Formats: sequence, C-alpha cells, structure tokens
Amino acid sequence: MMGVILFAIFATAAIACAINLVLQRHPVTSALSLIGVMGSLAVLYLLLGAEFIAAVQLIVYAGAIMVLFLFVIMLLNAGEERKIPGKSMVSKLIGLPVFVLFLGVVAYLIQTQYTHAGSPVEFDAFTGGGPREVGMALFTTYLLPFEVTSVLILIAILGAIVLARKEID
Repeated sequence: MMGVILFAIFATAAIACAINLVLQRHPVTSALSLIGVMGSLAVLYLLLGAEFIAAVQLIVYAGAIMVLFLFVIMLLNAGEERKIPGKSMVSKLIGLPVFVLFLGVVAYLIQTQYTHAGSPVEFDAFTGGGPREVGMALFTTYLLPFEVTSVLILIAILGAIVLARKEID
C-alpha cells in the first residue's frame, strides 16, 4: 500500500515538473524543472526495485547532463523568451483541440491496456536492473543505438563550440 502512495506522489511530481518545464519562459527555471522530473523518475525506479538504474538516473542525468545544460544556457546567455504578438491566439485555437484529442487518445490507450493487462505491477519485484544486466543489454542488444547516441552527443558538443566561438568573434 505504501508503494502505491509513493508512486502516486512521485508520478504526480514528475508530471507537474514536466508541465512546469514546458510552461516556463526562462531557460534556467526550465532546466531546474527538468532536474525535478529526473529526480522523480529515479524514485520511481527505486520503487520498482531497480536501484542501479535509479543511481545512474541521478548521477548521470540529474547530475552531469543537467550541469552541462545549465553551463550551455549560461554560456549562450539565454534570456527570457519573448512573446510574439498575434501568434498566441492562433496557437491557442489550434493547440487546445489537439491537446484534448491527445488526452482522449492517452485515456483510450490506458483504458484498453488496463482491461487487457494480465497481472498488476508489483513494487520491488524487478530483478534485471543490476550493473551486469544493464551492461550486457547495452553492449549486446542495444549497441547500435548506444553508439548512435554517442555520435549525436558529439555533434551537439561540436555545435555548442561553434556557437560559442561565434559569440566571442
């Protein structure tokens, strides 16, 4: 019972931080909201019994990657986003029906998945989240996506360097 309560609390926190991430106009506060999402996900991993994945989530994503994001935001001196006059009403008229449609599709998918589910989720029953299992999956089954992600990160770093050099010149 306590697992369900903790899940509800941290899932709600993750959703609230994700909504705040999108709605914020200042990039630093958006990055801090993203740290809240990452922290909440780490707790959800802990509830499922994947301690190693939770630790990696905190150390790598909420720690190192977010420090990198904040460094780039401060390096580029990104200020608060400005409103574009005239575009707001059109985006609201189109965005609201699309959002309602999205919520309907998500509700339908959750309902059909819930009625066809075999057994409910058992908290702390996951046994495949140790370093050995993650390493074997990462370097066998998911080797190509892992390497593609590494190349994309390298390209992003090079792009940040090019942007920073243009600012200096």
